[in-house]
Amino acid sequence: MAGERATLLATATSLSAAAADHVPEDAEGEEQWTAKEQLSHLWEMERRYIATCRLAVEGDEPNEDWVAGEAVDIPIEKAPQHTVAEIVNALVDEREASVRFIHKLTLPDFHRTVSTSAFGELTVMQWLRSFYRHDRQHAAQIAGRESDYKPNFQPGVGERDREPNQRRARIEKLEARRAAAEQ
Repeated sequence: MAGERATLLATATSLSAAAADHVPEDAEGEEQWTAKEQLSHLWEMERRYIATCRLAVEGDEPNEDWVAGEAVDIPIEKAPQHTVAEIVNALVDEREASVRFIHKLTLPDFHRTVSTSAFGELTVMQWLRSFYRHDRQHAAQIAGRESDYKPNFQPGVGERDREPNQRRARIEKLEARRAAAEQ
C-alpha cells in the first residue's frame, strides 16, 4: 500500500497546474477524469472501502450494494477548484487514518466478508488489497498510460455498464459554461 501510494503521489505532484486539469481526449469512464478528479475519486473510494471493511468487521454477514462512508471535503465535482497539493495532503491524512484502522484489526477480522453487487463476496483482506491496486490503476491514468490493473467486477457488472458517459456529460457542462459566459 505504501509503495503504490508513494508512486501515485509522486506522479500527481510532478504535474504542472495545466496537466492536473487536462481532460484526456477520446477516453472513457474514469480515464476521462482530470488528475485532480482522479485523486478526489481515490479519496472518496478509500473512505468507502474502509466503511465497507468496518461493516464486515462489525456486521453479521453483511450484504450491501454500496457502502457510502463519510463524505470527503473535496468530492470529484469540486476537485477543479482545488490544487493538487490540497488533495494530496488530504490523501495523506486519509491513508494515515486507514492505516490506524488496519492496525486495530485482529487476525480473524481479515477473514470477515461483505458482499456487494459489483464485486461479490470479498474478505476484509481482499478489500484492503484493492487499495494498492486502485492507486496503481489511477497513477497510470494520471501519467497517461493504460493501467495494467482492471477491477474484477462481477459477471455482467462492468465499469462502463454502470457509469454514464462522463465524456459527454463533461462536454455538455463545458458548453453550458461557455454559453453562459458569452451571455
